Amino acid sequence: MTTMTEASVREFKMPDVGEGLTEAEILKWYVQPGDTVTDGQVVCEVETAKAAVELPIPYDGVVRELHFPEGTTVDVGTSIIAVDVAGGAAPEVPAQAPAAEPAQEEPKPEGRQPVLVGYGVSTSATKRRPRKGPEVATPQASTALQAELNGHSAQAVAAPATAAVKDRPLAKPPVRKLAKDLGVDLATVVPSGPDGIITREDVHAAVPATAAPQAPEPVPAQAPAAAAPAPAVTYDGARETRVPVKGVRKATAAAMVGSAFTAPHVTEFVTVDVTRTMKLVEELKQDKEMQGLRVNPLLLIAKALLVAIKRNPDINASWDEANQEIVLKHYVNLGIAAATPRGLIVPNIKDAHAKTLPQLAQALGELVSTAREGKTSPAAMQGGTVTITNVGVFGVDTGTPILNPGESAILAVGAIKLQPWVHKGKVKPRQVTTLALSFDHRLVDGELGSKVLADVAAILEEPKRLITWA
Repeated sequence: MTTMTEASVREFKMPDVGEGLTEAEILKWYVQPGDTVTDGQVVCEVETAKAAVELPIPYDGVVRELHFPEGTTVDVGTSIIAVDVAGGAAPEVPAQAPAAEPAQEEPKPEGRQPVLVGYGVSTSATKRRPRKGPEVATPQASTALQAELNGHSAQAVAAPATAAVKDRPLAKPPVRKLAKDLGVDLATVVPSGPDGIITREDVHAAVPATAAPQAPEPVPAQAPAAAAPAPAVTYDGARETRVPVKGVRKATAAAMVGSAFTAPHVTEFVTVDVTRTMKLVEELKQDKEMQGLRVNPLLLIAKALLVAIKRNPDINASWDEANQEIVLKHYVNLGIAAATPRGLIVPNIKDAHAKTLPQLAQALGELVSTAREGKTSPAAMQGGTVTITNVGVFGVDTGTPILNPGESAILAVGAIKLQPWVHKGKVKPRQVTTLALSFDHRLVDGELGSKVLADVAAILEEPKRLITWA
């Protein structure tokens, strides 16, 4: 019986959910030993160096063991969960096992085996460690729990859930991660979302209430004891906090250090009157072709950069150190630097050069909303060619941006402010901003970089050049 049971257990390994990733941290388990899982069901959420990703299981079965607790960083290729694909229930006490021996279904040896990207099918069985407890959950309770974790109402699942599952707070994975980071117990949070779902705002609102009990309580006055040195002193707050470097922060640090000390950076600046661009933004907001789309200055700045690249295509390239070649790109994957709760990420719009203005607006809107929700996929952050970083949203005039690894240029956009400006021979208040272009001097000469930056500035000063130059 032992042989049959071991042969039916499949070990699901940590997949490489992004090219070149070597490890990921388990943020949340959505299943427990004894739960029934189906092909494609999300079993856990992990954070890689690029994004938070939900992992689906590629076969049906019953969870036998979770090999790592939440918060553990696991190498790619390491088994993280054991699943009995024979369809049997969770293992009971071995002494009672003989009754369950008849008519066990053999696992299908040559059937379809769904495989995740970076996850290879292993034909050999792996020995599993014994479970520490016979926690068994019914398939209905497991299904209801999964629905709640995915942010849906548990009423949509017909299941007589147990009290533990029924009382579990409803919150989506990014909200649960936020609560974990802030030290908020979701069970104490009052939900305001539909169907009783806890939102980010609910978690933030619960922070003071949660933190308050942690304040040191006054110690009742006691008779003074013999004078003795106190072994430890309790402070209201730590003077220093050490944060482990991992996930997005670890990847960002490695990428920025590698870029700064590999590519010789040059940054050029130009201050430009963008009053006409701002007027065009307001006009486009009223255009029926742009209704329902996000129209802002960043949209026209992105379009201006794309036109400048078309006029100066050599800027859109990369340096191949191994082959000692300059790789000219005949497409533009436009990266947009985005600040998220997990850190800085740079998703990109694929083939941005081929998009119309409404299509570009739609792509920008989807990119921003996905990044804010923490759902940006690793694929969306790969293959960028040129990047825009909008530091102006923080009220900053300009900066010297560091290149995204593998790219040749990055444009920083400063705050747009009303300033005195000489216009048609008179000093008038005009909308003015400062642009900064950093580029890799190995493959971009000063002349080429200057032309690109000057073209972007000229378009923003006279937006009609979007038509005449395009």
